[in-house]
Amino acid sequence: MSKTESALFINIPVELQEVKSVHSIGGLEFEADLPAALFHLHLITTDIANWKATSEVVVVFHTNAGHVTLDDAAYNSSRNIATGNPYKKLVADLIDIGVNVELCGATAKVNGWGNADLLPRIKINLDAMARTIQLVQRGFVKIE
Repeated sequence: MSKTESALFINIPVELQEVKSVHSIGGLEFEADLPAALFHLHLITTDIANWKATSEVVVVFHTNAGHVTLDDAAYNSSRNIATGNPYKKLVADLIDIGVNVELCGATAKVNGWGNADLLPRIKINLDAMARTIQLVQRGFVKIE
């Protein structure tokens, strides 16, 4: 397989003036060692900044991805390791650029996680399904 780069021409350019999206993340899929959901969130937020668009971007972690929102101690306990949360900087970077990061309350409850177990600035919603429905009814596009 050749490592030479081919020319790339974008046939369908996209530029939006407003973005309202809710990203429902129930499990992590990886592109190399990076969770694809976090990579894609950085990609769309970069696009939004380049377009100078107004935006509301919400990501709801739930089910098998809820641990992304945990602080180091809770992450270690939940994952039975001692490395700390490897996603904490990526999550903090998203929050810094305006993404609202939420944890499903039902996921937190079933795992015994409280607010004190979370990374700074993470919010807990009632549950991922209700929150996603609420946002879709407010005009947000659902991304999985």
